Amino acid sequence: MPAYHLLWTETFLRTARKFTRRHPDLDSELEAVLKQLEQDPRSPRLRLHALQGKHRGKQAVSLTYSHRMVLILRVTEKEIVLLDIGSHDEVY
Repeated sequence: MPAYHLLWTETFLRTARKFTRRHPDLDSELEAVLKQLEQDPRSPRLRLHALQGKHRGKQAVSLTYSHRMVLILRVTEKEIVLLDIGSHDEVY
């Protein structure tokens, strides 16, 4: 049973569809990251880090060296709100 529940926002669903169409080679990597988020979002493999500036209060995880996922981690409710996915420049 997953330790965290993933909440998929409409924005994330839209950007994830575009992302997977542009990068079909990363489908398995995306799936692995989502499963890891459900189990342990603080896993070193994800490189979870807090964001600054206009994204203050949000976190990001690495999908690949150049692709990120932006999210909000709610520890008390055991929820992860998925917000955006894309290249570094696209999500920041």
